[in-house]
Amino acid sequence: MSIPVPTRYDAIVVGARCAGAATAMLLARRGARVLLIDRDRPGTDTLSTHAMMRGGVMQLAAWGLLDRLRRTGAPRINSTTFIYGDLEVPIEVRPAYGTDGLYAPRRHILDKLMADAAAEAGAELKYGVACVGLMWGAGDRVEGAWLRHGDADPVPVRADIVIGADGRRSTLARLVNSRTLFAGRHATATVYGYFDAVPANGYRWYFAPNAAGGIIPTHDGQSCLFLSARRELFQSELRGQGVPGMQHFAETRLPELAARMACGRATVHPRAFAGQTGYVRQSAGSGWALVGDASYFKDPATAHGITDAFRDAEILANAIGRGDPPDYPRRRNALCTRLFRVTEDIASFDWTLDRLRQHHMELNMAMKANQAWIATNLHAVEAAA
Repeated sequence: MSIPVPTRYDAIVVGARCAGAATAMLLARRGARVLLIDRDRPGTDTLSTHAMMRGGVMQLAAWGLLDRLRRTGAPRINSTTFIYGDLEVPIEVRPAYGTDGLYAPRRHILDKLMADAAAEAGAELKYGVACVGLMWGAGDRVEGAWLRHGDADPVPVRADIVIGADGRRSTLARLVNSRTLFAGRHATATVYGYFDAVPANGYRWYFAPNAAGGIIPTHDGQSCLFLSARRELFQSELRGQGVPGMQHFAETRLPELAARMACGRATVHPRAFAGQTGYVRQSAGSGWALVGDASYFKDPATAHGITDAFRDAEILANAIGRGDPPDYPRRRNALCTRLFRVTEDIASFDWTLDRLRQHHMELNMAMKANQAWIATNLHAVEAAA
C-alpha cells in the first residue's frame, strides 16, 4: 500500500496498536485529518497479559466499542482473586461507570478493533509504513515526518503534530531526543503461555516470596498464564524451560496455580520477556508527542498497560482538541506517577506478603483516582463521537 502523495495532515500517528489507534480515532472523531501508520502487517500479535482494568473498559464503553469487543467472544470477567501464599482474597467486579465487568482480549483482536475504529472515524490507515525521519522547522519545531513504505525511498509528509505510539523502542522518542523524567530500578522477568481448559473464575493473581503468577481468561476458551520472578531466578529456573519449567516453578512456589495449570493443555510454546526497567519520558514538545509505551512504561507486574494507553490517548486527544498540547504532559504525569511508584514497589520483590497487600491497596487507590478522572472527562469524547 503506497504512502499518500506529500500533503498536510493535522496529525501523523506512528504506531497503530491500542495507544496509537485510540489517539487517531479520537482526533478523527473531532474532525482532524489524521494519518495512522504502522510498520507491521495488520493482524500481528504482541506479547501481553491482556488484562484491562476498569478504566480501560470504561473508555471502550464511552467510545461505543465495548459491544463490538463482546461480539469478538472476549469473556466477561466478574471477579478478581488475590492469592497471598495460603490466603485467598476474592473480589467481585460489580457493575459501575456503565461497565458490567472486565475483559482481557487477545491483542491481535483488540488492536485490529481499535485500528478499524480509527479508520471508520476518518483516519487514513496505512500498514507497512515506517517513520524514518522528521521534518524540522524554525525553532526546532517538528513539521512532519519522512515516511517509507517497504524498500521505497522515503517521502516527506507534513503535519501539525507527529505522535509516536511506537512502543518501548520508539523511533520517534529517539528522533526528538525525549529525555527520561524518571526511571525505574526494578524489572521482573516473565514467561507467558496460553492454555486450554484451565479452571479459573475471573482473574487470579498469585504471590509468594520471590515469585508471582496469574491466570487471565481470554478468547477462545483459553487463558494466558504467566509466571514472574527476579531476573536471576528467571535465568536459572524459567528461561528456555518451556511448559515443564513453568510447571515445576509453579509447583515449588505457587502450588494452587500449578494444580490449575496441570488441568489444562498448553496451546503454544511459552514466550519470555526478560524484563526492562520502567521510565516516564518527556511526552510532548514543539510539534510532537508520545503516547503509550513510547511515552511511559512500567513493569507488567500490575497489568495496567492497556488501560494506561487508553487513558493517555484520551488525555492527549483532549489537549490537542482544546488547542492546549502542554496540558497533556501535566495531566499524564499527575495520573501516572503514583501508579508508577507502587508498581516499582511490587516489581522489586522486596516485600513480605503482608506488605504486598498494602502495596495492592495503594495500587487500588491510584487506579480509582484514574477512573475518577476518566469518568469526569469522557463527556467531550461522547459529544464528539
